[in-house]
Amino acid sequence: MSGNEVDRRIVAAVQAGDVEAVRALLDEGADPDVPGDDGLPVLCTAIAAFDSAVADVLVEGGADPDRVLPDGTTPLWRAVDGGSPAVLTAVLGDEPRLRLPEEAREGLLALARSWYETGTAEELRRRTGASGPVRTVRVPDDPDEYHRIDQVSLGGLVARTGHGGILTALEWAFRILTPVDDLVARAADQPDEEHATWWEVLSVLLKRPSFETWQAVVAHRHHPGPVHRRFVAEYLRVRGVLVYDSPYAQQEGDFLAAWAAEETDIEMLVKVLAAFAEYEHPGTEDIGLRYADHPDVRVRRRVPGLFCPWGASLTSPARDGLLPLIRDPDARVRLLASRTAVHDDALLSPAVQALLALADGPDAGLRGEAAALLAACPDRSPAVADALFALLDEDDPLTCLEAAYGLALRDDPRTTVAYRLIVDRDIGDADDHRWCRLWHWHYDRERAAAE
Repeated sequence: MSGNEVDRRIVAAVQAGDVEAVRALLDEGADPDVPGDDGLPVLCTAIAAFDSAVADVLVEGGADPDRVLPDGTTPLWRAVDGGSPAVLTAVLGDEPRLRLPEEAREGLLALARSWYETGTAEELRRRTGASGPVRTVRVPDDPDEYHRIDQVSLGGLVARTGHGGILTALEWAFRILTPVDDLVARAADQPDEEHATWWEVLSVLLKRPSFETWQAVVAHRHHPGPVHRRFVAEYLRVRGVLVYDSPYAQQEGDFLAAWAAEETDIEMLVKVLAAFAEYEHPGTEDIGLRYADHPDVRVRRRVPGLFCPWGASLTSPARDGLLPLIRDPDARVRLLASRTAVHDDALLSPAVQALLALADGPDAGLRGEAAALLAACPDRSPAVADALFALLDEDDPLTCLEAAYGLALRDDPRTTVAYRLIVDRDIGDADDHRWCRLWHWHYDRERAAAE
């Protein structure tokens, strides 16, 4: 393929947001800085479309984020201007502190700070001169849709509300240690913890491992603003998930145990219990027992995760606390309780009965989760095998795969039907342990028949 042809195709691929095509064309020799239809490098096309996945592939493939454009800006400047933390992360590149002169760094920080302090809608009004209402839509900010953000439009201009997160990311990239209270305030400006700015602030705080940073964050537990307190709970939850061998793990667990015992606000209690479940702490069972019969279903849904943490065996009090939850009026509570109880010999039978009912219930999502638990559970009764076979009729491919996997584990003769269905529907792949088990079952049967 000629250079002109491959360059023409990469322009089209960037415009279409086709990440794999862009990657393949770069491998074929396409110019990562080829101009698009507007004469600007295609990296600017991806930035304008808030396409962080394509922008990331282009920068990885050699696109220059610091290339000076005809208007004096750069692609990186435009990424900051657009307000998407995900796009900024994709375009920032490696070691920007070393790559960029001080004047450029200061300019990017000033741009992000100006947007953040002015506010997205007000800055768009200032730039456009329009006085009418802005149009705001909630959109995913990253390709995996983990984080959300508001996208604001006015007078033909569009920006996202992540400049607080962008400012935070730039400061860290330029090795500026922003006061913890300022960082928490940026997250608290967005009351929704799914907002992309929350993750940028959390990410930076997790990279600052000092005890002083930890103390400054958890001090916000007593802040009068509920958003600040929610941020502390989320900070501790994420630390529990991501920070291994934390030197403060015992203190964090003690902190959460005391908080969980004292919290009276239901929404906050739910978040504290979710954080506490991520810690290996001797007090988790006591807190679980404390709230096992709580009248609010949101609290009861958090309780099963506090029993038998980290693979430990259930104690007798924990069994007594779990059994009513297996029979709870709420289907989600029953599922979560059964997920823990199904690994305990004393609770296996009631847990399986609850899962069989859920597998035959009206909620397709719960049927799928029940299928996964039934497939892997040690119960080898005909009732479980029959339920798994019935679940092969589900529309959801993962539910079907779990059901087929469970049949293969039980060496059920109906696995032949399950295998054919999975193959015909092209469900699973060679890296999936469920598909591998199913394939080996079929292979062993075929080999035995040939001998």
